[in-house]
Amino acid sequence: MSAVGTPVPIGRRSALVLGAASVAGLMMLVWPLLVQAEPGARVQPPFLFLVLLPVVLAVVVAELSEGGLDARALAVLGVLTAVNAVLRGMGAGVAGLELVFFLLILAGRVFGPGFGFVLGALSLFAGALLTAGVGPWLPYQMLVSAWVGLGAGLLPRRVLGRPVTGRREIALLAAYGVLAAYVYGLLLNLQGWPYLLGIGIPGVDDQGLMFVPGDPLHENLGRFLVYTLVTSTTSWDTGRAITTALAVVLLGPSVLVVLRRAARRARVVRA
Repeated sequence: MSAVGTPVPIGRRSALVLGAASVAGLMMLVWPLLVQAEPGARVQPPFLFLVLLPVVLAVVVAELSEGGLDARALAVLGVLTAVNAVLRGMGAGVAGLELVFFLLILAGRVFGPGFGFVLGALSLFAGALLTAGVGPWLPYQMLVSAWVGLGAGLLPRRVLGRPVTGRREIALLAAYGVLAAYVYGLLLNLQGWPYLLGIGIPGVDDQGLMFVPGDPLHENLGRFLVYTLVTSTTSWDTGRAITTALAVVLLGPSVLVVLRRAARRARVVRA
């Protein structure tokens, strides 16, 4: 096993399923910016996708779990999911104090993108059950959290021929945690933005910051970015970014050692 850990392999079929689910999920999030409608027309969100998204996520989790993990690796996945669910309950995102992402990022780094994707989806699902946070927003949270774990597993393990270890690795993971915190908030805002009405900044945008069916892409995108900046970027997302980065810097070295020790004991099989 290398110093930076051996990731759980992803088979070709699992990679295709994961890619298809990610594309479907992304389309589900960005549909307000892509829909073509007459000005003033009433546009209904694609509720069919909303129903199918949990099913798609379940298929991806089952496919990845069957393809690249043995019983011991699945046991590690179960333990990390339970721990992350408890961490979710401790903060529940209040004021951006989110502890879920630091463990998710470290686990994705050690076990790879497929493991990170599954852990991200399951962690938010289990956390929602513990905190009674189940709602139409949950599939989106699971999907975007899964992408956070996926991205951590895709971070480079060597730069300029040198392995990324020690302080360089912690710095890389902390920087990724900050980026992931803001991207997470940005994408989840897309989920609720089309349903909000009457939000505006007096003297700055008297037309409001809501989604307007039929408006050009750049106008809706501009309103959405201002809406995100005002409602989450400077508050919730920044709190999440600081919390994640601090946790990675302070706890990351010790947790990485524990996770890599667990990875050595979990036999990984190829799909």
